[in-house]
Amino acid sequence: MNNYETVFILNPVLSEDQAKDTVDKFVKVLTGHKANIVNVEQWGLKKMAYPIQKKSTGFYNLIEFAAPSETIATLETEYRRDESVMRFLTISLDKFAVEYNSRRRKGEFNRNKGAKAQQPKEREEARA
Repeated sequence: MNNYETVFILNPVLSEDQAKDTVDKFVKVLTGHKANIVNVEQWGLKKMAYPIQKKSTGFYNLIEFAAPSETIATLETEYRRDESVMRFLTISLDKFAVEYNSRRRKGEFNRNKGAKAQQPKEREEARA
């Protein structure tokens, strides 16, 4: 089984509940084809770099999973059949990407925490 990551953008006209139901539908497609779901993230409504289907925003979603390679064709066929999916991208992850994703989920790369912790120290040094 290979490791994969898929990102897809849903139509912004959908409600939050409809977007969650659509994500659940794709998770069920994956689990129905013996995929192991590692992580599901819903990034929410975001502004896109350029309009797609005359829309400038969309619901971004990420699913990380391990599955046989035949599963990808089935998943992408389901993406194409669903009118609410505006764009999608599925990539195969190497061992370094899998390690990076696991560390990212643990919060090791959160810049805000590190920046806030360093600012008071810098202020104390400036006062001295």
